[in-house]
Amino acid sequence: MTIYAPTAESPLDEPSKISEIIVPAMGVEKSHTVLDNGASARLLLGVAAQDDCAAFRLGGDQILVAGSDYVRGPKFSLYERGFMTNYDIGWYLAGANISDIAAMGAIPLGLLSVVRYPKNLPDSDFLQLVEGIRDGARAAQALNVGGDIGSAERIILSASAFGVVEPGNLLVRTGARPGQLLCITGPTGLAGSAMKLANAGENIACDEYSSLLAKWQRVSPRVAHGRIFARHPAVTSCIDTSDGLKGAVETLSRASGVSITLDEGQLPVQHAVRRAAVRLNCDVLDLLFGDSVDFELVATVDAPALDSLAAECARSGLDLHVIGRVESGSGSYLLRDQQATDIPGASWRHV
Repeated sequence: MTIYAPTAESPLDEPSKISEIIVPAMGVEKSHTVLDNGASARLLLGVAAQDDCAAFRLGGDQILVAGSDYVRGPKFSLYERGFMTNYDIGWYLAGANISDIAAMGAIPLGLLSVVRYPKNLPDSDFLQLVEGIRDGARAAQALNVGGDIGSAERIILSASAFGVVEPGNLLVRTGARPGQLLCITGPTGLAGSAMKLANAGENIACDEYSSLLAKWQRVSPRVAHGRIFARHPAVTSCIDTSDGLKGAVETLSRASGVSITLDEGQLPVQHAVRRAAVRLNCDVLDLLFGDSVDFELVATVDAPALDSLAAECARSGLDLHVIGRVESGSGSYLLRDQQATDIPGASWRHV
């Protein structure tokens, strides 16, 4: 629902944008988070306060986790090509940042966003951005509690997300151990398929590709999975797939000093990704493992506890797929036709 409909011919200045667009769009913010050990975090000052910073009152024993990411305006090609709206990239910004919080097993508290925009951007477009950020954060049960706005040559977005977790439940990348199983929360390759199809000239806004494009338009951080993983003592490491499945597995292997072998037959594959592979004339594994920002979680779990973990996920209506195993040694491999090979695909490169 549009809360504010600007009538002025020229865009509002920055102070007016805050008071007349951002504050009404965010509404009255109330947040009170309680961890399993009784520790609490209560929002004291948010956007509506228009103070120098947001403020939370923290009580009890807890760990604060924080991360940041940004969206490059000139490089966000699906937006530049019209496949994503201002609302969509606002939602993407929130979801992408909160996904890192989910991977640590934490409960998201808030999001600080930075919005850079051209001076001639209509206030209605600016409002869409703000509402997208707001709704993307709220979908993950977090709040956009402040940040900064300012002018730039084009829209450029950045954010920092933060959350809290019990000291004994923090998930890291260094905890994988030989003998464990490797699990994933859902299929990968959807976002990468959308990008590659668009690069090939396909209209990915059609119904056939709706599930692929949705991975960009409505990022859904796996917060519920992360909390189940954090509470379960058999889960010892976790990472999200923001750099692709290959990148996630290789990072876990290096960080934990172990070898990881994936089983081709266990990989979950969405039918739309298979169709994309046919249209692109490529191996479906290149899409599954490549630079696809699907924001699933990859975790390691003690094998005897798999059934209890899977049952807990099922009770919450959540999927869990075993895709490999952890062994002694180093490196990451794919078991294909009973032969261990290098994992195909190309990970996202931060350049």
